[in-house]
Amino acid sequence: MTHIIKVCMGSSCFARGNAKNLQIIQNFIEQHGLDAQVELTGLRCCGSCSAGPNIYIDDEAFHNLDQGSVLDILEHKFNV
Repeated sequence: MTHIIKVCMGSSCFARGNAKNLQIIQNFIEQHGLDAQVELTGLRCCGSCSAGPNIYIDDEAFHNLDQGSVLDILEHKFNV
């Protein structure tokens, strides 16, 4: 099964942490050998700026993310 992770790269989300969150996600995918199972893509502004930084995994939205919460979500979603 392929999972799709979308990272909002709008200026608000990017400045509020998604620049770092993107690197964390990329490292997680690489470290756990998930390249074939995960499609990672960026979004322009997703319209939820006040709730950012925002990411979507398989169309489930996650808001107000910091680096620790991103790792927690990834570990839960990918059972690692």
